[in-house]
Amino acid sequence: MADTTPEMEAYMDVLDGQLKRAYTLASSARKRGFDPEPKVAIPIAKNMAERVEGLVSVAAPQIIGTGISKRIAELEKKYGVLDWRVSLIIAEEIAQEKFCKFKDRLEAMEVGIRVGFAYHTLGTVASPLEGLTQIKLRKTRQGKEYFAVYFSGPIRSAGGTGASVSVLIADYIRQRFGYAAYDPEEREIERSVTELYDYHERVTNLQYLPSEEEIRFLVRNLPIQIDGDPSEKFDVSNYKDLDRIETNIIRNGICLVIGEGLAQKAPKVWKQLSIWGKEFGLEHWSFLKEFVELQQQIKAKKQVGQAQQKHAVTDILPDYTYIKDLVAGRPVLAHPMRPGGFRLRYGRSRATGYSSCAIHPATMVVLNSYVAVGTQLKLERPEKATSLNVCDSIEGPIVLLQDGSVMQLHSYSEAKAVVQKLKEIIYLGDILVNYGDFFNRAHKLIPPGYCVEWWIQELEKAIVDHFGTIDVEKLSELTDIPVTSIQAIMKNSWSSFPSAREALQLSTSLAIPLHPAYTYFWKLLPPGEVKTLLELIAKGQAIEEQGILKKLILPVRELPEGKIMLEKAGIPHTLVNTEFIVIDENHALAMLASLNIDSRTLAIDEALGDLEKSNSSDGLQYVTLRSPVKIRDRAGVFIGARMGRPEKAKMRQLTGSPHVLFPVGEQGGRMRSFQAALATGKVDAEFPSRFCPKCQKTAIFDVCESCGKRTQQRMACPYCGILTQEKCEKHGIGVPYVTQSFDIASFFAKTLEHLKITLYPDLIKGVRGTSNKNHIPEQLAKGVLRAKYDVYVNKDGTTRYDMTQLPITHFKPKEIKTSIERLKELGYLRDIEDKPLESEDQVLEIKPQDVILPACRESLDEGADLALLKVAKFVDDLLEHFYGQERYYHAKDAHDLVGHLVVALAPHTSAGILCRIIGFSDVQGFYAHPLIHAATRRDCDGDEASVSLLMDMLLNFSREYLPAHRGSTQDACLVITSRVVPAEVDDMIFDVDRAWNYPLEFYNACLEFKAPWEVKIPQVRHVVGTEQQYEGYGFTHPTDSINGGVLCSAYKTVPNMEDKLKGQIDLAEKIRAVDKDDVARMVIEKHFLKDIKGNLRKFSGQQFRCVNCNEKFRRPPLLGKCTHCGGKIIFTISEGSVVKYLAPSLEIVHKFQVTPYLRQTLEILDRQVQSVFGRDKERQEGLAQWFA
Repeated sequence: MADTTPEMEAYMDVLDGQLKRAYTLASSARKRGFDPEPKVAIPIAKNMAERVEGLVSVAAPQIIGTGISKRIAELEKKYGVLDWRVSLIIAEEIAQEKFCKFKDRLEAMEVGIRVGFAYHTLGTVASPLEGLTQIKLRKTRQGKEYFAVYFSGPIRSAGGTGASVSVLIADYIRQRFGYAAYDPEEREIERSVTELYDYHERVTNLQYLPSEEEIRFLVRNLPIQIDGDPSEKFDVSNYKDLDRIETNIIRNGICLVIGEGLAQKAPKVWKQLSIWGKEFGLEHWSFLKEFVELQQQIKAKKQVGQAQQKHAVTDILPDYTYIKDLVAGRPVLAHPMRPGGFRLRYGRSRATGYSSCAIHPATMVVLNSYVAVGTQLKLERPEKATSLNVCDSIEGPIVLLQDGSVMQLHSYSEAKAVVQKLKEIIYLGDILVNYGDFFNRAHKLIPPGYCVEWWIQELEKAIVDHFGTIDVEKLSELTDIPVTSIQAIMKNSWSSFPSAREALQLSTSLAIPLHPAYTYFWKLLPPGEVKTLLELIAKGQAIEEQGILKKLILPVRELPEGKIMLEKAGIPHTLVNTEFIVIDENHALAMLASLNIDSRTLAIDEALGDLEKSNSSDGLQYVTLRSPVKIRDRAGVFIGARMGRPEKAKMRQLTGSPHVLFPVGEQGGRMRSFQAALATGKVDAEFPSRFCPKCQKTAIFDVCESCGKRTQQRMACPYCGILTQEKCEKHGIGVPYVTQSFDIASFFAKTLEHLKITLYPDLIKGVRGTSNKNHIPEQLAKGVLRAKYDVYVNKDGTTRYDMTQLPITHFKPKEIKTSIERLKELGYLRDIEDKPLESEDQVLEIKPQDVILPACRESLDEGADLALLKVAKFVDDLLEHFYGQERYYHAKDAHDLVGHLVVALAPHTSAGILCRIIGFSDVQGFYAHPLIHAATRRDCDGDEASVSLLMDMLLNFSREYLPAHRGSTQDACLVITSRVVPAEVDDMIFDVDRAWNYPLEFYNACLEFKAPWEVKIPQVRHVVGTEQQYEGYGFTHPTDSINGGVLCSAYKTVPNMEDKLKGQIDLAEKIRAVDKDDVARMVIEKHFLKDIKGNLRKFSGQQFRCVNCNEKFRRPPLLGKCTHCGGKIIFTISEGSVVKYLAPSLEIVHKFQVTPYLRQTLEILDRQVQSVFGRDKERQEGLAQWFA
């Protein structure tokens, strides 16, 4: 069976052709020898096997081209793609040196394990290189050799399952090569327990902290020793100086592998091993079965009593996890399951799914624009977090205005018009969550609020049940509703709502629930409040014209609390002269019909009698019994949320914002500029030790800047100076660099001569010193050209643009600023309805490797369109003036970049993904197909990725520039994946749904709290390996424009923390779903109190620094000035940093209801601060004014 359509194969071929042309040009440029390698340093991989080979070749270059990728493909045919057994077998065969030779058996085994591990992690993360650091052979108590496998922090990027599989592979190799099993002593077991708890309590929280019993069981039974290099500042609190553990310092590697890996993922590992473990000689891992049983017993003990605590109706508990780590200035939007929070709405828009949710654009506006498209929200359920998009076909917020009116907002413009008149947010509106997110998190389906897409299916089913088919004309005869009205309702149910009278006619004629637009939040009204509402109605007056109800007028002053009941029910109304509530025709008719009250008399005696007799627990039960039409629950389950990280779209800059990785030493001054270094004429730093035989002088690059000939490497001894042999005979040391005083003035002049320019930028910034192993600098010419275009360099020599990751499967031409003609040239010929592309409003399905980059003019940072245009101009100048090649981009404006290739890369990964630019949105986010995000091993829950222009990557990237410390290959593009294969990306993508609607059975399943897999919805997993794996995605909810919401979070534009906090508290007071006192308490406890105490402690033990040369001093010099340059000495921690949150905190505790303990703690802290700095009345009074 073919796995792509001919059209998709042609698209892939176009990308391959562009890649080859770029690679050819870059290879020609690199042959000039100006870079550390004379060839392009990034290999291209068409599939995962090639990617694995390219990744591990960083540590073992000899494996390239040995047939490993071919063998992996053979094993995949036998066992399946990403089967764990493929990892085991390929690791064993490499360790047996079937493909190439290694210096010894230990290296062969180590490389084999790395390759197997890399295969499991898709060849995209650096964990096989950096996370698994080494293997040592140690002796058991019987004198036999066993494996001690060393792990470090970068193992985290492999995930818990990946870390567990790496241990499994290592043990498989141990067993196949006849090494003994580890025999832990009791003190070594207790050391592991102590170390995990010390790490969790003193360093950082583990995602999963096993119980002491779990840790002991695991370490006692593991056949290899989990070890690691020291990583933290602290010693373990106990069990030090053990013979077979080399350090007393906490090791993050073992904590991550045992805690977040083996302990957390044991059920998943055992599920695999129970099937085929015995076949591979891993039956000794059966201890995992006992471990899982032990784990379940421990968890069961913790859950005793929770059954009684569960919510009587929903069978789910509020989850406070998301709100525990509150950050000051980032608002809480809803407390857990609090009425008025985000109402759950199931579905997927064009730009949601894969952990991304959507809210109504009007909701963004009424939240004072703190939440924008791309902003991360921390959620109560189903996922922990999400990157927000907009969807205007879901319900917007219901708000209370300052004049007392209540209205539901239906559009961005409507919200903008009333936001200044806003008093309270009664209901936040819907949050659109796709089925795939519930499926992936194994979260039971929970009832949504009644919604249009549910109602329309019940309508269609009822019509078919009545007439055998959807017969609009017969329905019109039955209900007396015009055919045109019925057709409009059924064709465009998102915006064409029936009138209340028509909705009641449809409900009574077909026995279906009342339309959601006229269904209210009855469930949230207890019986006493329903009674109050009835009493208010009885005091009112119905205004009729020709026997037809036109409006209902209620006297608010006679029963003020009745208005609150209307607000809770979500019934829109207007308040006139603070005396009369006016409800319009539709809502008056719907409300009275729901309560079964005659509009002519407004008599409530019968209604009150039914209320007393019904013994109802809430208003929904009452209206269900009372109403002549069926009423569903409009509330459903509310979801709590708070703001996480704001959206991001900006060029990455290293510390100091350098233009080039060339050292300027101390001569560069505070700005690390070449202009400052040129003033002194030299740079004192570590440079490569090379020699030009023709010019008979030292050099620092492979090509002599004077004659253009190749230079020779010379090794240097730190004690004796430059040598010609590899090592110093006396000291046995030889390094390829030397600390020297470099003539920067002469070299800079030759650089300008090479570039054929005389004028250069006013500020060119370098680095203080190089951090790579051999201290190889980047060519200075690149810095001159980058500075010309205000382009900054990353640690690997490239330029990156960082963005929040957002999914998209369909787009409209008008959203991405690309002409229809250009889109046709790129292969977009027909829309989703198979109509020829002619209009900017047509919806097109995005091709899998096409991306839409940000060009937000509201942002404080430069958009990707302008930033990448500068990079393109820099690259063209570099090709022409430095390498002597033809220009590549010829870009005059950002539109000229459309159709060009970029490389996407996520943090902590090492495999770039080839993508094509098709346009620019107004959003600060990286819109790409979910497959692209899955290929970067990230989802869209607030993660970010970067892109670099392809030619920039090919020309300027070098592994030689990467820092020498551990973890440097993370976030470095060691290989480029040219084709995204769905079967070879993160398997979370398989859960994303592709449906055009969710069936009626789905909503019924939600009411029964069924598991997601009990309902069949089309998912990506169903089409992997078929022609449809790249295309044919559906979406359930339309969106007018992905640019249609708030585009820049107010959090980013508010200038200081005091104003951000003021905005946070303001929203807490406005949103009814938020407990403002709890927010005030958490802001102080979680943020301000720790900050004030920490800074006060640091103030007393701080360093001092020179304002000129930045020299640090433990104590101020007796001279009172810098001993190096004579500059002024200042604090590194100022008084302002200590007291900045004190006055706002004191104001908060006096304004809100917090515990006496917290209030007194702050007052004592205030006295401590005064004892250090004295009391400044002006300062105290001035700062307090911020919260007036």
